[in-house]
Amino acid sequence: MVQYASPLDLSFAALSDATRRGIIDQLGRGDASITSLADQFQMTLTGMKKHVQVLERAGLVVTQKIGRVRTCKLGTRGLKAEAAWMEAHRKLFEARFEALDEIISEMQQEGSDD
Repeated sequence: MVQYASPLDLSFAALSDATRRGIIDQLGRGDASITSLADQFQMTLTGMKKHVQVLERAGLVVTQKIGRVRTCKLGTRGLKAEAAWMEAHRKLFEARFEALDEIISEMQQEGSDD
């Protein structure tokens, strides 16, 4: 198993799974029990618990057990660091694509001049 070191690694690993992204979407609408999440995603309680544990380790979800019910809600840390990382890399890719567009335009100009 791959060991992740940084909070970014944990977040991106947790969000790499479509089911876990769906859980985040669902919890964005309101708190939910693991049982209700398992029902909604048509999976076993054990499977849902594993997904929630990954999200919890990443700090994206917090759980609280009251009686026999474990309730999940979104964590408080948000995704600011992840958004900042993506924005920095988006700018890098955008700059590279703009440079490529310029090269293509120059090549097309040279081709039309012949």
